Amino acid sequence: MATRGSRSEKVKRIFQQFDGNHDGGLNREEMAALVVAVNPRVKFSEEQINAILDEVFRTYSEFIDGEKGLTYEGLLRTYDDGAGDVDRDFDALGLELKPEDNAGTSIAAEEASSSSIADERVMEPHKKQRTAAWAASPNHGIVFDDTWKLVDDLEILIKRLKSKQSKDGKLKNDNSDVYSEGWSRELGPSTEITDKRVNWEETGHDYAVFVKELGVLRSRADGSRSREEAFDGHMAIGRVLYDQHLFKEALVSFKRACELQPADVRPHFRAGNCLYVLGRHSESKEEFLLALEAAEAGGSQWAYLLPQIHVNLGIALEGEGMVISACEHYREAAILCPTHFRALKLLGSALFGVGEYKAAVKALEEAIYMKSDYADAHCDLASALHAMGDDDNAIKEFQRAIDLKPGHVDALYNLGGLYMDMGRYQRASEMYTRVLSVWPNHWRAQLNKAVALLGAGETEEAKKALKEALKMTNRVELHDAVAHLKQLQKKKLKGNGGGNGEEAFIIVEPSKFKSVGEKTTLRADLSTALDIRSFQRITRLNRCDVDQIKKEINETDVPMSYSGGVPEKSIRKASLEEILHRLLKFLKPETFIGAVKAINQKVLSVLDESESGRLDLGMFFAVLAPVCGGSPDKRKRIAYEALLWRPVNEGSSQIRKTDAQRYIKLLRAIYIPSQGASEMLEIHGEMDTSLVSLAEFTAMFDDPDWGFGIMSTFLKLEMGDRNRHGSHVCATCRYPIIGSRFKEIKSHFSLCSQCYSEGKVPPTSKLEEYRFKEYASEAEAVKDKCMWFGIHSKGSSSPAAS
Repeated sequence: MATRGSRSEKVKRIFQQFDGNHDGGLNREEMAALVVAVNPRVKFSEEQINAILDEVFRTYSEFIDGEKGLTYEGLLRTYDDGAGDVDRDFDALGLELKPEDNAGTSIAAEEASSSSIADERVMEPHKKQRTAAWAASPNHGIVFDDTWKLVDDLEILIKRLKSKQSKDGKLKNDNSDVYSEGWSRELGPSTEITDKRVNWEETGHDYAVFVKELGVLRSRADGSRSREEAFDGHMAIGRVLYDQHLFKEALVSFKRACELQPADVRPHFRAGNCLYVLGRHSESKEEFLLALEAAEAGGSQWAYLLPQIHVNLGIALEGEGMVISACEHYREAAILCPTHFRALKLLGSALFGVGEYKAAVKALEEAIYMKSDYADAHCDLASALHAMGDDDNAIKEFQRAIDLKPGHVDALYNLGGLYMDMGRYQRASEMYTRVLSVWPNHWRAQLNKAVALLGAGETEEAKKALKEALKMTNRVELHDAVAHLKQLQKKKLKGNGGGNGEEAFIIVEPSKFKSVGEKTTLRADLSTALDIRSFQRITRLNRCDVDQIKKEINETDVPMSYSGGVPEKSIRKASLEEILHRLLKFLKPETFIGAVKAINQKVLSVLDESESGRLDLGMFFAVLAPVCGGSPDKRKRIAYEALLWRPVNEGSSQIRKTDAQRYIKLLRAIYIPSQGASEMLEIHGEMDTSLVSLAEFTAMFDDPDWGFGIMSTFLKLEMGDRNRHGSHVCATCRYPIIGSRFKEIKSHFSLCSQCYSEGKVPPTSKLEEYRFKEYASEAEAVKDKCMWFGIHSKGSSSPAAS
């Protein structure tokens, strides 16, 4: 860690390098040269340079010496405030410290203290230099001399606790030199905090004694001569505790500082950091919002901290699953600080998380342009490129991330998935093996390794890998995979047209698929219904009772807007995400992110075709209602009421026919895209001013050809797609049949819903026409079999039959 002395000397060398006229100040031209030189990979426009300089000269006006410009003290303060990384800039400029530069920088021995632990204090000439650089920072640092005494005594207490817990073997992952300096490292994802986190044993006697003695120090801070000095003491105690990863105790100090100076940004910001690390994301978000409010109210005084607040607020929002909201704050941070590569990386990752791949690629490429060795950015860029179908470049980016960080689990795992998608099973298996070497209990990697080995034809190795996966977890999909493996061993299949083995299936054109009986679902309808059911599963909307939408309609106050002259209750995507968070409050954050991604890609992309970022809330509620939980009639009624809630129908007991038609066409465009997309072009016709009642709306909705008649099919899936059929397996994919079983009447083979919808049949049963009967449950099949035997036994005993 750089000492305060070497840090200031580095800043002095940087200052001297760019003070071309040696007048003791950096004018706008010299400052511009400095900004460009320390960011060699960034191509600044003249507007960006001017914006940066305006911000610097405004924020640090007290350090501007007339025409000369920013003084050395001003430049030092910009670094102390986290506006740049001294070491990075010093290295980028190729500068070196001369031996004499460090002469005379040692700090004299500390003053004696009246503390009860003064007898443990030794004379250390570099003590204050060893303290984190924040301590001497003008904005974050220690102001009062007595606060230094508190810090000294606290460091002795921590040292004593560390010594005792290390001796007892209770202290894990000790990294004494770790501290958070600078805003880009202040609060990061798991790799930036948990990799080096010290785990203290908080239940023992030693820790209890430490907390008691810490309470004495806090009392000393409270007993200071002024409110400002007490604030200074609690902030310093909190910072030291935070640096040593004593986050719970640090939080107590920052909360006390908040009480002493509620309008100060810093204690709210620090408390937010602690709460995030402790996993209390909602409380963390609230503290960052308080910090943001205070910073915006404080004018230019806190301008240097605003980008940090936006970034950390975004991270806290992601912790709650609110990724779209997080994007707004990452964007704001990048606008306030154009060189903030981490804000751009986080923005790109969040955009990828909600399925906006093109925008994600752009943000991630900008982050990498500024910091080429950013392994996480390379990994997420690769994932975005793969999602867009650019697999060749995706492989290069994954490999770059792995080269930079060989144990990068996400890059290894996702590259394995990419190789699986490409059919390169051996390479996929190698990637999953490397994941397991870093993370031995990664059951998904173990399961995928088994599947990859199976694809590579290594059946015995696949069996071993599956057994290992079963030791890690008892999830039902693993048992299905084992059953699948056994079926494949019996059939000795090697894939569709693969190698010298038998083909796994052939695909039959739709016209050759015939249904037997009225209850058997048509192949095309099942394909659409399965897609809608998959959307329900990802979003869990079927677990959200449609009455919750009615509640939101009654309680949500949305201001009117006039887009194109038409009154609308429109809402931003981030605000819409908050409503979804209430509707899906039963979801864990990571599951909620997946739900928002699916809704964004399937629903919002159609409703916000112009990409304005605003949506018609009434239409959104109406589109969501059919796939929520509740009876079919209730879903249709709530959809009607959502349309009635829109301004164009407000005050009336019926909706306009044109709105009903537009709604149904939007519904079809979203959920039946193969048919609905072309219908959307027909919406702009003559204006029909007639009104539609609920009964008339229901009739339009249920129309099998022009309405949303597919609802009856996916309702059937909702009720029965978890049914199992004993020992029956699908004749093509060889997985146990779950959901409806489709039995071919002549050849007697059975298909699962997915294979039936895709037209797959076993190659041994080539027919001119295939006739299928659907069984929702095995009880139905047994009943049908009994009826068949009953009819045929009667027929054989009858003289007429013979």
